[in-house]
Amino acid sequence: MPDQLNDTMAEATRLTRAGRVAEATALIQRSLGNRPGPDPTAATSGPRRPRPGAGTRLLDGSYRNAAGTRGYKLYVPSGYTGQAVPLVVMLHGCTQSAADFAAGTRMNELAERDTFLVAYPEQAAKANGQRCWNWFLPAHQRRDAGEPSLLAGITRQVMETRQVDPGRVFVAGLSAGGAMAAVLAATYPDLYAAAGIHSGLVHGAAHNVPSAFAAMREGPPGDSRASGESIPLIVFQGVRDTTVAPANAAALLSPWSSTAPETLTGPGWTRRVYRDHDGRVVAEWWTVDKLGHAWSGGSPQGSYTDPAGPDASAELVRFFLDRPGEGRAGRWQDRLALPRPLRSLLRGGRST
Repeated sequence: MPDQLNDTMAEATRLTRAGRVAEATALIQRSLGNRPGPDPTAATSGPRRPRPGAGTRLLDGSYRNAAGTRGYKLYVPSGYTGQAVPLVVMLHGCTQSAADFAAGTRMNELAERDTFLVAYPEQAAKANGQRCWNWFLPAHQRRDAGEPSLLAGITRQVMETRQVDPGRVFVAGLSAGGAMAAVLAATYPDLYAAAGIHSGLVHGAAHNVPSAFAAMREGPPGDSRASGESIPLIVFQGVRDTTVAPANAAALLSPWSSTAPETLTGPGWTRRVYRDHDGRVVAEWWTVDKLGHAWSGGSPQGSYTDPAGPDASAELVRFFLDRPGEGRAGRWQDRLALPRPLRSLLRGGRST
């Protein structure tokens, strides 16, 4: 036991010297038989988040249609008492699970603070051996087909079983989950009010496994850049990401490439803010200098996280909750020059 403890302390010292303090702390706690505590770096990025309390619930659910069945977990915060609240759909990356992604992003803590629902769909191993969402296959890149139909179905099921503000439904994901979030943003702009993509790729960047790896390594082909109208989008990308090249982030922001962004900088990060002609923020692009293929500001209790850098979860929630809800000016359908019955249909309602 003493030799094992010495080895643990040596490794913890190495991690600390490398600036990986949260990992060192978690390693020591595991060696002592304790569960990891709060991330010691959290206090540097803002007020401490409330921990989920006794009144919170993480419920299991599933949805089935002609494309198959997918399970999901739904986080219900203690402040939810039946009032209409926002919904955030979180899509995990390859090899991850819903619970792992929830732990790594700490999105439930933000849901507890701001009172919104969080749904975590989970990929089935039989659909992809690495549990990746199949964003790179044409069968899963279309509306009302494949995995997009399943994920939209999960979203609608939560909206039917809980009180959700239909104008404040959002989707976000990491890596393969980020790429699938881009698919949903492109194919269901009537369902999702904004999207958050962390280390992901643009819709249509690939059509099979080889082209997926090529896009991840080099960026998408020129003809697969995002084009036309897009829902509001916030993108996070690590400069040192060797799994998904930073060129993919630029492709995601291409609908706003003709607009000169406002640029803000901080310790190790750059934030570009894009506005529409009315001055509303429609997109943000965060680049994090020392970040690899990991969720920025995440918890070491989950995989593919880096506790350093800006808190991606908090920034996504800020961006999302700044969106106006149903019944307030700003929904993109209401800004289109369309008859009122058609705008209603675009929202998923009935024409009257």
